[in-house]
Amino acid sequence: MKPNYEKFEGYIKSDGNPHWNQSYYYNAYDPVTRVGILIRVGIQESRQDTNTWFIVFQDGLPIFTRTNMNLPYSAGRPLEGLEIAGMRIHAEIPLKKTRISLSADGFSADFTWDELHPMEDNVAMTNDTEGSFARELSHVHLEGTSTITGHFVHRGVRTDVNAKGFRDIAAGPRNWDALLHYRLAWPVFENGTAFAGVHGISTEKQSAYMRMYHDGTQWRRVTHIDDQMVFASNQTSVESAQWTFTDDLGRTFEMSGKPLFTWLFPLDTFVLCEQMMEFRLGDGTIGYGLYETGYRLPWRGIE
Repeated sequence: MKPNYEKFEGYIKSDGNPHWNQSYYYNAYDPVTRVGILIRVGIQESRQDTNTWFIVFQDGLPIFTRTNMNLPYSAGRPLEGLEIAGMRIHAEIPLKKTRISLSADGFSADFTWDELHPMEDNVAMTNDTEGSFARELSHVHLEGTSTITGHFVHRGVRTDVNAKGFRDIAAGPRNWDALLHYRLAWPVFENGTAFAGVHGISTEKQSAYMRMYHDGTQWRRVTHIDDQMVFASNQTSVESAQWTFTDDLGRTFEMSGKPLFTWLFPLDTFVLCEQMMEFRLGDGTIGYGLYETGYRLPWRGIE
């Protein structure tokens, strides 16, 4: 029987871990309007705080940036409607349809994430329930793709959005300090496929993964990843990425990525770099999606 994933849209009680976390991430890119969206809420019950961000960019430049990394604890969750930092997130149909709105001086937005590929637990798909990701970063990490429609109004000018992207729901510990570095790729391709891969490197230089691939029909296990990157001159963002992965049917795929937008988020002794990228499969198929990297401070590289 398939687990009851819908409950993760609501409150999941802490197991007492001091790093207990529930988080919700929504991102999108529209290649026609060249608009990208990054929205996240992280709720840490044991620490009694909440962090959020709501970023919209166009043509590679930010046009709205609201980041709050140390708000008071929020008891709300998307299942019943979460209101925080000027935005409302409501899972109108759990796992399948979420509406997010925000109103601020000079900017307002109303977006809806509708299921494209159903959400699946990447921890379970990777079969790494006892690995470092499960221990330190999440017990459950639901990931799926969506079509995103809606609009925003920036200084009186309305822009309609018709995009694709990923969303995730996580529950469990979130101990950033256990990681030295990680990189994540979430492309949605024009041929109906999608890839969700994370490669984490611990402070002991041990690697761990979350990885799955939607072949246009279903989510499939990924048995191997080879991920190569060229860092930008600032060393906390990526100039280009080249990944190769193999699924459980033995099919191997190559993809490359180049950044369209870059933004940093501070997490005290850790920093996240969010980049929206244009991806290209080996056969030339184009896709768009998030490329995320994380760095333990002070960052001196992996070697």
